[in-house]
Amino acid sequence: MEIGKTISQLRKERKISQETLAKDLNIVRSTLACYETDRSHVPYELLVKIAKYFDVTTDYLLGLEDY
Repeated sequence: MEIGKTISQLRKERKISQETLAKDLNIVRSTLACYETDRSHVPYELLVKIAKYFDVTTDYLLGLEDY
């Protein structure tokens, strides 16, 4: 699974809007949308922040381990 799909899945499972997640990550919603559709690569620092936000590992976000 691509990183973006994983982020989107986690966000939807927790019933968090793109707007809310983007605000919490200090990015704009359109940037988050690009990450979720894998049109842009997630910077390393943000990947770590997303992993902490959802309480998962970066390996999980990268598809290297199961949740």
